[in-house]
Amino acid sequence: MTDMTAPDVEIVDAHHHIWRRADLPWLSGEMIPRIFGPYEPIRRDYPIGEYVAEATACGIRSSVYVQTNWPLDRSEDEVRWLNDVHAEAGWPTAVIASADLFSPGAADVMRRQAALSPLIRGVRLQLHWHDRPEFRFASGPSRMNDPVFRDNIAVLAELGWLFELQVFPEQMVDAADFVAAFPSTIFVLVHAGMLVDASDTAAWKRGLRLLADQANVVVKLTGQGTFVHRVDEPLIDLVTSQCLALFGSRRCMWGSNFPIEKLWTDLPTLLTTWRRVLDRHPLEIRQDVLGRTARRVYSLPAA
Repeated sequence: MTDMTAPDVEIVDAHHHIWRRADLPWLSGEMIPRIFGPYEPIRRDYPIGEYVAEATACGIRSSVYVQTNWPLDRSEDEVRWLNDVHAEAGWPTAVIASADLFSPGAADVMRRQAALSPLIRGVRLQLHWHDRPEFRFASGPSRMNDPVFRDNIAVLAELGWLFELQVFPEQMVDAADFVAAFPSTIFVLVHAGMLVDASDTAAWKRGLRLLADQANVVVKLTGQGTFVHRVDEPLIDLVTSQCLALFGSRRCMWGSNFPIEKLWTDLPTLLTTWRRVLDRHPLEIRQDVLGRTARRVYSLPAA
């Protein structure tokens, strides 16, 4: 078995969440079908203390919090809360915030967030849309072409923030054109492009190639249990190999996607599987994927 605390690599969790259930209507309200399936076990608080205990036991030394879909009119409250959490626990190391990027007022919201917190490194507003209703988040497949949205994305360069890009393979042609329009902004492809079915990879591979051609795109090796609801080593190997081949290890990084993946696994099992897959690659690649890429992309302080 891979030793998760082995000193050969520093581990950074580039994608995780914490939350108070009361802040999130999607957790505290009526359960409806979601992209990751039934979610009753995570309809509870997931505090920083629980995450840090799990993470540090696995050798994780730094982490990036990714927004959890607070109501968009409370985007600044989310940042204030995370400041308090960090002041008490020293975690998370960095924050990906959110804002209503389809609103003309989003630029002012983001500037106020930046003034509130030095932890913020970027913003996410999920753009993924699919033929299956339970897989949808955005109101349509091409929302990234909305002119107000694009005006707000242009503000990210001013702030020095990145954008977390969450789309399905069928949206990647538009996504490649979108990121090309903002060459000074880093785009992070969430969950390695959300491959739904490993038996049908053609559109996903085509889309990854288009995005890999854009030097300002990096990819997160995260969320591979989303559609299969298990830790699937062959799937993880497929996604890892394809992303490394197209993006190179300096543009690939790992994250736990906890506590979502807690629905079907624990953190030691998840990380052990990813490390076993990465152990098939040279040390330099492991060091990039498990820590160095995230530390550089998110401008994390030394651990």
